Amino acid sequence: MVASGGNTLDIQLVPVLAALKPGAILITALGLGLVIFFHELGHFLVAKWCGVYVERFSIGFGSPILSRKWGETEYVLGWLPLGGYVKMRGQDDMDPGEMTDEEIAEDPRSYTAKTVPQRMAIISAGVIMNIITGMMFFMIAFHHGVKTVDRVIGGVQVGSPAWTHGIRSGDEILKMNDRPVHDYSDIMLNTALSRGTVTIEGRHLDGSEFSISLDPEKENKSKRTIGVLPTESLQLPPQEYLDDDNPLLAYPGSAASDLDLKPGDEITSVNGVKVGNYVEFLAELSKHASEEVTLDISRTDAKSKSKSNVELKLSSEAGRELGFRVSMGKVDCLQIDGVAAKAGIKVGDRIAKVDGLVVENDLDPFLLTEYFSEHAGQEVVVEVFRETEGSGGSKVEITLVPNDRPAWAEPPTAEDSPLAIPSIGLGYRVASTVFAVNEGGPAASAGIEERDTITSVSLILEDGKKDLFADESKYDIDVKNNNWAFAYWMIQTAARSRQIELTVTKAGGTKETVKITPVDSSEWYVQDTRGIRFMAQTSVRKAETISEAFSMSSDFTMGSIRQVYLTLRGLITQDISIKLMSGPIGIAQAAYATAETGLPQFMQFLGLISINLAVVNFLPIPVLDGGHMVLLLWEGITRKKPSEKVVGIATWIGLILLLTLIATVVFLDLFVDKV
Repeated sequence: MVASGGNTLDIQLVPVLAALKPGAILITALGLGLVIFFHELGHFLVAKWCGVYVERFSIGFGSPILSRKWGETEYVLGWLPLGGYVKMRGQDDMDPGEMTDEEIAEDPRSYTAKTVPQRMAIISAGVIMNIITGMMFFMIAFHHGVKTVDRVIGGVQVGSPAWTHGIRSGDEILKMNDRPVHDYSDIMLNTALSRGTVTIEGRHLDGSEFSISLDPEKENKSKRTIGVLPTESLQLPPQEYLDDDNPLLAYPGSAASDLDLKPGDEITSVNGVKVGNYVEFLAELSKHASEEVTLDISRTDAKSKSKSNVELKLSSEAGRELGFRVSMGKVDCLQIDGVAAKAGIKVGDRIAKVDGLVVENDLDPFLLTEYFSEHAGQEVVVEVFRETEGSGGSKVEITLVPNDRPAWAEPPTAEDSPLAIPSIGLGYRVASTVFAVNEGGPAASAGIEERDTITSVSLILEDGKKDLFADESKYDIDVKNNNWAFAYWMIQTAARSRQIELTVTKAGGTKETVKITPVDSSEWYVQDTRGIRFMAQTSVRKAETISEAFSMSSDFTMGSIRQVYLTLRGLITQDISIKLMSGPIGIAQAAYATAETGLPQFMQFLGLISINLAVVNFLPIPVLDGGHMVLLLWEGITRKKPSEKVVGIATWIGLILLLTLIATVVFLDLFVDKV
C-alpha cells in the first residue's frame, strides 16, 4: 500500500535493495523516484503559477545528498528515500501554526494568502499529476505490449463455487458482473473486490457460451475466490526462466525426466494428433495412460533462432503404490447440473457399491474415478448408504450414465481438496484410516496394519534433486483433516523421487513413524503431464496506434482507480484481509521483479503505483492531500479558516494514523505470509 501526505509529507516507502542486481536496482529506484517526483512537480508547478513562494523542492527526507538553489527555490535530494515534499511559505504539516499565522498570511506570496480555489488547485495538483503520469506509464506499456496471463481456466478446485456451477478446465471467462475480462488478473481482482453474487459470462472449450451466478467463498480468511487457476501452455520454460531455485523442465523420477527436453520446447501433437491447448494435451495422454506416446515438438535453437521439429518418445508413468488402501468417505460436494445430482445422489451419501463391486474390497476408493470414465455413455448402477435422521440409515440404488471426461481432469492439487469424479460431477472424501494392507507390499514390510490411521505424511528429499517443493528437504502434510487425497496425489506426481515417511496412530492408540519406499504399480497409470513442466499460457495486449494506446490506457486508469477504492472498501468491511497489504519491502520487491521482466511490465507497475498514490493521497485524512481539501472545503463554506488548535489536533491525528499505517505494513512485509 502506498500512502502520501499532503504537500509537505508525501510518503512512499522505497527500501534498500542491497545484494541485488545493480542495473535492476537503479531502474527500480529511478522508477519509484519518478512517481514521487511527478507528484511533487504537480504541487510545485501550480504553486508557482499561483504566485506562491516555494522555499524547497525535495525528493527524499533528511540531510541533503545533493542541494542546489535555482532562483528562489532550493532543490534537494534527501538521503532518506521515503517520499518527497514541496515546502511553501505558510504551509508546513510539521508546523501547523504557519497555516493560521496572521503575519505570514499578510505576505501576498504565502500559501495562506491565496484564495480557497487557488489553494484547492495547489493541493489537488499532485493527485491530478499522478493520474496523468499513471496514464502516461500505461500508454508506454500498451504501446510496447504487456504480457498477461490468459483468461482461460486451467484448473478448478473441487467443491469450490466455480466447480459447483460447472466451470471446468478450458473454459474462457469473458465478463464478470458485465465488466469485460481481459486476462486472468481481472478474474482474481473482480472476485476479490466483489460483494455478494457474481455473474460470470464465458465460453466452454467446445465454443458454447454460458452465464452463471455464484457466491464467492473466502480463501484462508484472506480474500474472496471462486476456486479457479490459470491454464498452462504447451511450452516448456525458456532458459531465462530457469535458475537455481527453479531449474527443472521435468520432475525427478517422472517419465519425462529421461527425455531430451530443451528450454522453450513446445509440444504440437501426441501420437500424430494435433493438440492446440493444455486440456487437449492432457486428454490425449489420458487416452493412452498405459502406453508410450510419441510427442512432436517445435524447438527453437538458442543461438540461431531457427526452428526444427523433434520427435520424442514419452513412456507411460506407473502409479506409485504404498501397499495399502484407505477407507471410503462420504460425498462432499455435487455439481448443480452434474450427472450425480440429477440422478439423485446427495451430499453425505457414502458410495458402497458400483455395478455390484464393493468399494474398498473390489474397488480402490482412490481410483473410483477411473471406473466411471471407462464406462462413459453406459448405465452404471451405484448403491449408496444414506444416513436418515431417527434411523440407522438405508441403502439407495441409483442408475446414472457418466459423461465422457478424463478420469483425472480435476485432480486434488489443493490441500483439503476432495477427490473428484469429473464424469458425474461428484466430489468425495477418503479417510486416512487403513482399510486393507497388501501382503508382501511396502506397507506390510513397514509394519502398517488394518485400522491404523495416517495422521501426517512427510516427503523427504534424499538424492538432492529439486522437485515441485524446490530444496525443501522435508515437506510435511497434515492428513488428519481430510488431506489424504492431496498427499497421495503429490506422491504420484510432484514428489516421485522422494522417500515417504508416515506418522501412524495404531488401533491401540500408540504412535509410530515409519518410512516407505513406493513401488511402481502394475495395474494403474498416472493421468497427468508425466512430469513435464509448462509455462502459463500468456498473450500480449498491444496497441497498434497511439490513439488505441490512449484508449486502452484511459480504460485501464479508470479500472485501476476503481480497484484501489474497492480494495480500501474491502479492507474496511474485512472482505479482504489486512495481511494482503504491501508496504515498503513489498512495493520494492514487486518493482524489482517487474524491472527484471522488461519495460512494459515495469511501466504498468509504475502506473499502478502512481494511481494508488493518487487515490490514497485524496482520502480525507489530515496531513494527506484529501485532509487538506476537507479543511479548505470547510473554509470555503464557513468563510472562516480553522483555528490553530483545530489544525494542530487534526495534523497530529493524521500523523499518528499515517505512522501507524507505515508501521503496520512494514510489519506485514517482514513477518506475515501474503496468503
